[in-house]
Amino acid sequence: MATIQFIIQSIILGIVEGITEFLPVSSTGHLIIFQNLIGFQATNPHYVEMYTYVIQLGAILAVIVLYWKKIKQTLVDFFPSRVGYQESGLKFWLMIVLACIPGATIGILFDDTAEKYLFSPIPVAITLFLGAILMIYAENRLRKNAPVGRDLNVSPRQAVLIGLFQCLAVIPGMSRSASTIIGGWVAGLPTVAATEFSFFLAIPVMIGMSLLKVVKIGGLAILTSQEILSLAVGFIVSFLVAVIVIQKFISYLQRKPMRIFAIYRMIFAAFVLAAGVAGLF
Repeated sequence: MATIQFIIQSIILGIVEGITEFLPVSSTGHLIIFQNLIGFQATNPHYVEMYTYVIQLGAILAVIVLYWKKIKQTLVDFFPSRVGYQESGLKFWLMIVLACIPGATIGILFDDTAEKYLFSPIPVAITLFLGAILMIYAENRLRKNAPVGRDLNVSPRQAVLIGLFQCLAVIPGMSRSASTIIGGWVAGLPTVAATEFSFFLAIPVMIGMSLLKVVKIGGLAILTSQEILSLAVGFIVSFLVAVIVIQKFISYLQRKPMRIFAIYRMIFAAFVLAAGVAGLF
């Protein structure tokens, strides 16, 4: 594949990743669909799989940049002796770790199975549609009962509940963001707080998954210069786009429901299924 075509494809996928990583529409699902649609391939047979996870680090970097003040404060106030346990960074990051455990366990056990059977457009489209129904049901039943605000003082019980819901994200098309936000509603968190907690939860989750993929493929040293350039382009583009999307998404959630994303998922899933029937995948 010509280098210029490969880079253009990386830019397209970086935009897709930056837009979809934190919206409840499944970034992995969208990447799988668009990779198949534009014929994104490389010399290394496992490169595309690794690319899908590594460029997500660009979007995660956007969280670190935008929420650096909060992250820095949790580090400054890390020890309970300074501000008390409930307000300490130790408690905050312990809750993040606690919420990571269920998803990490399920991911390690079933990641290969999911990749083998579910990492293709049609299964993704079906999951997008079914996940949209779950989103609408959860918002109608749970969001109205959630308190207003963005307090991130999460309890161990709430962290475990959110972590359990995050396990759904092992299915491409479900959406890690949607899963954790619904888990936050079940746990009784305000919508914005549940969303921001999902942002922070994404930091260790996505870094861990990306490192596992890099190790699994044999490290960056086995990649061609073209593949490394492609990774760098996708990473940078996804970061820049995600910076914009995160701010707009939080502003949107403060005023409007998530139903619009569920409707989009259904429409997009229908188009993908129609494209599959037409033989485009």
